[in-house]
Amino acid sequence: MDKILEFAIRCAKESGKIQKRYFGKKIGIHHKGAINLVTDVDMACQEVIIEMINKEFPGDEIISEEKKNDFEGDKNRWIVDPLDGTTNYAHSYPFFCTSIAYEEKGVVTVGAVYNPIFKELFYAKKGEGAFFNNKRIKVSEISILKEALLSTGFPYDLPTSKNNNIDNFISFIFEAQAIRRDGSAALNLCYLACGRFDGFWEIKLNPWDMAAGFLIVEEAGGTITDFQGDKFSIYNSEIVASNGLIHQDMIRVLQMNKTKRGL
Repeated sequence: MDKILEFAIRCAKESGKIQKRYFGKKIGIHHKGAINLVTDVDMACQEVIIEMINKEFPGDEIISEEKKNDFEGDKNRWIVDPLDGTTNYAHSYPFFCTSIAYEEKGVVTVGAVYNPIFKELFYAKKGEGAFFNNKRIKVSEISILKEALLSTGFPYDLPTSKNNNIDNFISFIFEAQAIRRDGSAALNLCYLACGRFDGFWEIKLNPWDMAAGFLIVEEAGGTITDFQGDKFSIYNSEIVASNGLIHQDMIRVLQMNKTKRGL
């Protein structure tokens, strides 16, 4: 296995050990916003991962959810979400993970996502396919939106912003077979990659929410764009991902709602 990918997996599993150790127990919970949480476990996981990276790759940049990030130009970059699904974790809902990606010269080349409760490890290296617990995975073959299971999430400014994804959610309720909203964009993307979901969309995400999952979906044969159907970037806030077969129908719904909002 590639050295960088192997290291990303090792970091994700070390973080997972901490998550599992304190899952369901009383932990420190703090508020970054009215509904935006951070726990002591987020911070402990981040500390371990950063320590490991600094030891093995001291010249690389690290961006992570719970630290100040400077984005230093063209440096090779680790993109870390130490605990994606913090609200779930704080409520002992077992849908959360660690997400770690590696970016070289602006290209995400490695991604690893690990849920320690279900022992689910998803990973990919650019050009070499996507894997779930060491088995190669691919996206689903559902070609009709009405037969598709979709997933999404909502931004933390939902109560105060008109661009809050509610209109998209309502539209897709009628257009798709069903929608799930379970609180971890990284795992949602991985579930899309292995065929459990057929499509995913969300707004106002950060690079650490999407980087690893984006590569895993791409390597599993999926399609990822922005809401216009243009090239996706982990540094933009819109993402629509699918098995490719329902992608244009998803874009149609999203564009219809943008037009209604005058965006």
